[in-house]
Amino acid sequence: MSTPEAINALIRNRRSVFPKQYDKGPVDNAIVNQLLENARWAPSHKLTQPWRFVVFTGNGLKALAEFQASCYRDVTMKDGSFREDKYQKLLTAPMESSHIIAVGMHRDSHRGVPEIEEVGAVFCAVQNMYLTAAAYGIGCYLSTGGITFFEEAKPFFGLGLEDKLLGFFHIGKIKTPSPDGKRAPVETYTQWRDS
Repeated sequence: MSTPEAINALIRNRRSVFPKQYDKGPVDNAIVNQLLENARWAPSHKLTQPWRFVVFTGNGLKALAEFQASCYRDVTMKDGSFREDKYQKLLTAPMESSHIIAVGMHRDSHRGVPEIEEVGAVFCAVQNMYLTAAAYGIGCYLSTGGITFFEEAKPFFGLGLEDKLLGFFHIGKIKTPSPDGKRAPVETYTQWRDS
């Protein structure tokens, strides 16, 4: 069992580490599987376990890149917001990561759990992945850009109409660590009431 000091240090030393900070070479699949194993232990109301993950690595990263670039192009050409530089980034950026995990939320509205609680549960699972990556000395970050909020993207990730695509969790070996974290003092946003 971990000590409180070890847990405190892990939480305080967790950082988002971006692909430009990654070293070349794959992260071991066993470590990625451990991230997913720990993700499933996140809390969820009524034990709905709404998180859904699709892991891309190797040639799967190329398939993800091609899909997200074409999805972006198709959607943004219709509304006139297409940008060539963004298209090119979506086409090439995935190859900078060892693995990318598409993070989704499965919505079962018949279970009576408010959607916000399901989204919260998925982000608790993501935090478990962040902390596990930090424990293994692996870099990671969650991106909510690109095609994350495109309804047209959901079927590619096995998500249904009520489900949500919530982001992409990038993983890589750390070449350049992130700087020390900065947070406002807890008193800035906390009130204690004892009466």
